[in-house]
Amino acid sequence: MGRPGVDGLGDVVRVLGEWQHDTGPVQLHPGDVGWFWRFGAERTAQATRTWSRAGEVLAIGLLDGADLLRVAFAPEALRDEELARQVVEDASAPERGVLPEGRTYVEAPTGALVRELLPGHGWAVGEPWTPLRRDLGAPVPEAGVRVEAIGPEQAPEWAAVMRASFDGSTFTEERWQAMAAGTPYADARCLLARNEQGEAVAVVTVWSAGEGRPGLIEPMGVHRAHRGNGYGRAVTAAGARTLRDSGASSVLVCCQSANVGAVATYRSAGLERLPERRDLYRDAS
Repeated sequence: MGRPGVDGLGDVVRVLGEWQHDTGPVQLHPGDVGWFWRFGAERTAQATRTWSRAGEVLAIGLLDGADLLRVAFAPEALRDEELARQVVEDASAPERGVLPEGRTYVEAPTGALVRELLPGHGWAVGEPWTPLRRDLGAPVPEAGVRVEAIGPEQAPEWAAVMRASFDGSTFTEERWQAMAAGTPYADARCLLARNEQGEAVAVVTVWSAGEGRPGLIEPMGVHRAHRGNGYGRAVTAAGARTLRDSGASSVLVCCQSANVGAVATYRSAGLERLPERRDLYRDAS
């Protein structure tokens, strides 16, 4: 297991992009790293883990928060037993510096051998998550509201809608600037939707993994004062159009199954539900 350092994050993002395929499982995406980058490059590097063999990176992990490890695998390594056992051992031993003591969580793609090995080390099945996908081979209808791609000048407005979309959010203009300075943002876009009065009502960020590969929505939010008017559907559709224009093959998102409102919004924008996936968790001291 290794840590790439700030200088190695570009390679991590590139490799993650190469692992994204419509025929493969939904897993950690360059956009997930890009969204985490709002905390700065140094903190992103500290949260990143890699597992390699003979100089080739086969798995990448992101410590998303203090207690959740999100892991992606090279397509050919999804069922690699040696690799899976190493990831399980590292995740299960707090002294190895991957996950801390106490209750911790692992998110791994469907079909990964690591999901089958974790229960043997004290891990249990956790809460369900719903992945959703929309193929972008066909045109995406117009959003029906005014949607614009923003730059630094609109960052304060975008950040304000973000804060008003999620309870407890501390998102700021400074975090937007940090995110926009990150390597993954080179091919990303932040969109802002306005109502007929010109008020900012919804936001979304879309992340590319390269032409012909799935793109990601992370995050999407609707201002709490403007919910129930279809703005979530509209800004999601605008995000899908933006990704299609950039050459993405599909658009992906994953949210907690318990968040039925978010699932319904994404479905209304043409995304189809994929089979649920569950985290695994472990109580360790």
